[in-house]
Amino acid sequence: MRRTLLRPPPSLLSATTIHLLPPLLSYNNGWSSSKPPKQRPTPTFTSNPRWFFTDNNYLPPPEWIEPFNDLSDIASETPQNLKPSPWVQQIISLLLDGSMDMESRLDLFCSKFLIKLSPNFVAFVLKSMEIQKRPDLALKFFTWAGKQKKYTHNLQCYVSLIDVLAINGDLDNVKLVFCKFREMGFLMNVYAVNSLIKSFGSLGMIEELLWVWRGMKENGIEPSLFTYNFLLNGLVNSMLIESAERVLEVMENGKIGPDVVTYNTMIKGYCQVGKTQKAFEKFRDMELRNVAPDKITHMTLIQACYAEGDFDSCLSLYHEMDENGLEIPPHAYSLVIGGLCKEGKCVEGYAVFERMIQNGCKANVAIYTALIDSKAKCGNMGEAMLLFERMKKEGLEPDAVTYGVIVNCMCKSGRLDEAMEYFEFCRDNGVAVNAMFYSSLIDGLGKAGRVDEAEKLFEQMIKRGCPPDSYCYNALIDALAKCGKIYEALALFKRMEYEGCDQTVYTYTIMINGLFREHRNEEALKMWDMMIDKGITPTPAAFRALSIGLCLSGKVARACKILDELAPMGVIPETAFEDMLNVLCKAGRIKEACKLADGIIDRGREIPGRVRTVLINALRKAGNVDLALKLMHSKIGIGYDRMGSVKRRVKFRFLVES
Repeated sequence: MRRTLLRPPPSLLSATTIHLLPPLLSYNNGWSSSKPPKQRPTPTFTSNPRWFFTDNNYLPPPEWIEPFNDLSDIASETPQNLKPSPWVQQIISLLLDGSMDMESRLDLFCSKFLIKLSPNFVAFVLKSMEIQKRPDLALKFFTWAGKQKKYTHNLQCYVSLIDVLAINGDLDNVKLVFCKFREMGFLMNVYAVNSLIKSFGSLGMIEELLWVWRGMKENGIEPSLFTYNFLLNGLVNSMLIESAERVLEVMENGKIGPDVVTYNTMIKGYCQVGKTQKAFEKFRDMELRNVAPDKITHMTLIQACYAEGDFDSCLSLYHEMDENGLEIPPHAYSLVIGGLCKEGKCVEGYAVFERMIQNGCKANVAIYTALIDSKAKCGNMGEAMLLFERMKKEGLEPDAVTYGVIVNCMCKSGRLDEAMEYFEFCRDNGVAVNAMFYSSLIDGLGKAGRVDEAEKLFEQMIKRGCPPDSYCYNALIDALAKCGKIYEALALFKRMEYEGCDQTVYTYTIMINGLFREHRNEEALKMWDMMIDKGITPTPAAFRALSIGLCLSGKVARACKILDELAPMGVIPETAFEDMLNVLCKAGRIKEACKLADGIIDRGREIPGRVRTVLINALRKAGNVDLALKLMHSKIGIGYDRMGSVKRRVKFRFLVES
């Protein structure tokens, strides 16, 4: 039966009520009857009737609602000035109310107000800021909307949902939705292409991205600057740098030239794969093409240079930003100052810090901590403490790292009692006291000969639930070994292994040194073999400890043999022979030193002139000036004697034999 419907604007919906149920009537004077008289329901309206239709037995059909009140607005207003329909906010509120039965509530709401949500309306809600943060709600709402009678999602609905899911990194659901999207066979437009390429690019979905690109070409859609930039970003995120280079080349030679976003994306890609020099080439290309680099360009390069330890380039880029009047973010200052401080350039770091303050940018805790550490390491403990006080006056609360730096620097400068005061302050005031605090104090106490206090602090550390790391163990083992407590050092070494703490090359170096010092040479050699068997690569310092111990115990040949074994492992201590010659001369074993020097030259490990210079210096440092002068004014080591037709080099052993 056909029904005629006259309906007021949505703003009047809440002001009108329809009563379709008749009043309760009694039949047969209150007695029940199997056939009650037929009553036709009569609609009762409030002041302004909301509905008027010819047949009162039926409700009117639900009406499709659009995201805007008046469609004529679309022609007269810009998209930014369009006013959404009141229905939009009501639907969003329903989605965000946290109800578990969201679908039922949406059904009830739409049934109550006789409405259905159009595809444009669904797409508009999916693009709202509130729903963009809730991919779970977006997917539920999309699924619910698809179940409406005579409803089919349009292109915009799929694109909007994929955008929401991509923003939140929901890769699996993006793939599922895209499979359905491909089946629909939509005719693409520029907006859809740009949005999809952006979404797939951010997730590294290259196959899907290229499918959209091909579809764009097939539909005759010309790529815009945004399209190229989104494509470039997708390729860079997937580490397909060569493909990205080809896209950039097309842009540079085509109608649509690259902009600052294009170059920033390419520079980011080069930095991600470690091609910083290539990134700088593109940076210079920008100037040639009159594309001004922005703060993102500079920040990307500063971060890459900092990661590679190229702090001079960090400083140059910072100066360039400053000269060009670009806004320098706090993170840039932090990287530049931190890099300079790491190189021990505390003066330059402080100059950048002062410039930062002049520009109205407040320093953070990390910047102050880097400066304090640098000043202290340069021997300016007084200036470091002034910075510490200045930091607190500016309302910045020092964190555990800052206090750790203060304690460490005080320990290294011998101010152990003050370091202990700061340590106690941190522990009493809720500052997280970590292994760094304990290792600094244990190392400081050990070097000061206060080994008993260091041991007590180590045990206290364990009781307080702070597991010691290899630095703590190494510091205490070193302290015990240096004061002659080799048994305690060995016990701690075994405990370290039992507790599952990594025994590093430094641990073995300390033990080898300590065992040789106590003339336990065979145990020291066993410790070296144990280190090699565990696959720990020795450092030059480790070999120095071993070679010095062997030389002093008269086992020079054994030291040379071990040195030969290190070469295939890629360990070639540059000063190995110099260290061995120095220690032999210092111990007064000149004959053995000369024998070693001859062996070095005979095996072709070093040129005679270099060995001769090292031996002269070793003799001079050992106080044996006469022999040093004798060697310097003779042909020993570099001269030759003729025996008939045979020419032989004058051996170093002639120095002591003569």
